[in-house]
Amino acid sequence: MSIQSLFQYGVFLLAVTMLVKPIGTYMARVFQGERTFLDPLMRPIERFLYKITWIKSQEEMDWKEYASSFVLFGFAGTLLLYVILRLQHLLPWFYPEYQNTPMTPDLAMNTAISFSTTTTWQAYAGETTMSYFSQMVGLTAQNFLAGAAGLAVGIAFIRGLARQETDKIGNFWVDLVRSILWVLLPLSLIGALALVWQGVPMNFHPYAQALTLEGAKQTIAQGPVAALEVIKNLGTNGGGFFNANGAHPFENPTPLSNFLEMLAIIMLPAALTYTFGRMVGDTRQGWMLYAVMSLFFVMALLLGGWAEQRGNPNLTRMGVASHPSAMQAGGNMEGKEVRFGITQSVLAAVVTSNGATGSTNSAHDSYTPLGGMVPLVNMLLGEIVFGGLGTGIYSIVIVAMLALLLAGLMVGRTPEYLGKKIGAPETKLIMLFALATPLAVLTSTAVAVSSQAGLAGLTTNAGVHGLTEILYAYASSMANNGQSFAGLNANTIFYNLSTAMVMMVGRFGLALPALALAGLLAGQFRRATTAGTVSTNTFIFGVLLAATALIVMGLSFFPVLTLGPVLEHLLAH
Repeated sequence: MSIQSLFQYGVFLLAVTMLVKPIGTYMARVFQGERTFLDPLMRPIERFLYKITWIKSQEEMDWKEYASSFVLFGFAGTLLLYVILRLQHLLPWFYPEYQNTPMTPDLAMNTAISFSTTTTWQAYAGETTMSYFSQMVGLTAQNFLAGAAGLAVGIAFIRGLARQETDKIGNFWVDLVRSILWVLLPLSLIGALALVWQGVPMNFHPYAQALTLEGAKQTIAQGPVAALEVIKNLGTNGGGFFNANGAHPFENPTPLSNFLEMLAIIMLPAALTYTFGRMVGDTRQGWMLYAVMSLFFVMALLLGGWAEQRGNPNLTRMGVASHPSAMQAGGNMEGKEVRFGITQSVLAAVVTSNGATGSTNSAHDSYTPLGGMVPLVNMLLGEIVFGGLGTGIYSIVIVAMLALLLAGLMVGRTPEYLGKKIGAPETKLIMLFALATPLAVLTSTAVAVSSQAGLAGLTTNAGVHGLTEILYAYASSMANNGQSFAGLNANTIFYNLSTAMVMMVGRFGLALPALALAGLLAGQFRRATTAGTVSTNTFIFGVLLAATALIVMGLSFFPVLTLGPVLEHLLAH
């Protein structure tokens, strides 16, 4: 790997690190009800929204009420989006000559669940399926609403650890409104203007017809791209206005737009670590979590960059040069945009797979076996490296509690986290959270590879790479990520139904135990630190946390990874 690549990775990580404290502090002030510079503008709007929706903003909820509101809100968003998609041919800005992919009931159901769970798994090509109305009123709106709901759950989880001797963890509707008005909407407006400046379209014009140099006709899709592009990244939703996603020049025209879009994916989840530390009264806790996230992030960059820069041995044996020279960049350039190259492609792959945002700028299916395994492992780790908006913070904290449980078993002590004891009820919820991902992903993969309906989706590849494609699909669905190995044809009744079920497990099957755990911890009083208390803001605990995450993931998924990308790598060599 070149010095230039390491420099680009370092600059990006430095930019994220510099934003952690200011944005984390701002979000802590927003959700603790403290004064911010946007209050004069947003508070009147907030009061108006509460008035017309009869929200009792002063009344807080216990975890059951909070979880019920979260689930009902997600169900309502899914139902509304499903209706829009099914009726899009009757709604404005629908061009039947261009939107010619049939919006079948199973595809509409899958898409509605996908966007309402922030997965944005797309079993369709955006420009040939979705009308402008569906993109703006349906998909973009859900990117705001679902992203804000995830952030609300993350904040409620933090409150559960920060408070003591209470059964209240906040008001879901208040957290939702403040997530949109104070966080997502301002950043989206700024980001959309920046992308328009860089050349991203923002219009409602019909598709344009162009004549190529060869004399053939080409249809050029356009539309309100900038509005969708920013919030899909900020809300850690993903997806794309176009089928080519972030590789399309209208979604991602310049190196600066590429940098800004990747930064938008990570900066809020990363900053939530500082928000966590500030709200629980110990910012070192947040920095320790951020350090562990950064460690995994750097490891993924180094392994992914090394694997792709080595090139594809199958192509090397055919005489294709894999070493960089004055005439070519070397390495595995298959499926990558020349304007981004290997470095920016790998950086985007690591960012999107860690950030629960499937907004890709290269074809991950064309990566080398080990290079493609990097984003796969990132998703199988369970959103602990930055992760989704709100979901990332509770995921890594629960893994930290699991690390304390293992340490407690070794020394014979009841573990404590932030002065709260992790007893039998808390342990059951932690175990439920830890087992949900392998249970959903491995079971679904097993059903797919052992059924004709599942194997029918392998239209391009079979064998070990076909297994990886199927595993990747369910890992992406469970992580509410949405990216895919495009060699799998997922627009079938089997995959539309099965991936939708896994998406719901990834959204609600993890959020509900997290909220229940927050409710239990909020009811405890905070015990004083003693000589026997394990310090959870130290380097040593950070190592324990990282090791626990790797061990749990390895025990769950090492066999299937061995049969997929690892075996493919060995066969290629």
